[in-house]
Amino acid sequence: MEEFDFDYARSLKRDLIAHLGTLVSSPPKTTSSSSGHSGTGKAYMAIGLAIRACQAGHQVAFATAAQCVARLAEAHHAGRLQAELTNLDRYQLLVVDEAGYIPFEAKAANLFSQPVSSRYERASLIVTSNKVFGRRGEVFSDDVVTAAVINRLVHHAEVISLKEDSYRLKNRDIGRVPTAAADES
Repeated sequence: MEEFDFDYARSLKRDLIAHLGTLVSSPPKTTSSSSGHSGTGKAYMAIGLAIRACQAGHQVAFATAAQCVARLAEAHHAGRLQAELTNLDRYQLLVVDEAGYIPFEAKAANLFSQPVSSRYERASLIVTSNKVFGRRGEVFSDDVVTAAVINRLVHHAEVISLKEDSYRLKNRDIGRVPTAAADES
């Protein structure tokens, strides 16, 4: 977290992230959700907070939303969904990255809601997404599941919205089209 470029990510408050760092280091029950365009630092920040939790002696799991749903779907098909949810509950912090890049079908949305519900007010959860809450309906195909997930993600949560352009691309000349003269030099 010390290396995060707060000068670039001006919409992100350094004191808020420091506060979250202390929360994930203390007994769990922290929820954080961040949204923003690709490359704005959502995963970087989540990983930094996960490292803080590890340094405090907590067990942490990190997965993309697609990996999380695939793991839960496999457990569901094998008849051990509850055992997998219990396994996930042993982690004091669960970080789910990239929720929203790929829309979930109804069954996948229902599976994703399971760890969110089981961790609600009991264990820490960080979710990153490229979708703001108002557009999460585009992620979950079921309005009831969408409402339940959002309700649990925002209640008692620190919601962070990164508004900057991609940090990764800030020094790149994205729109440049090479010319013959430039190619010869």
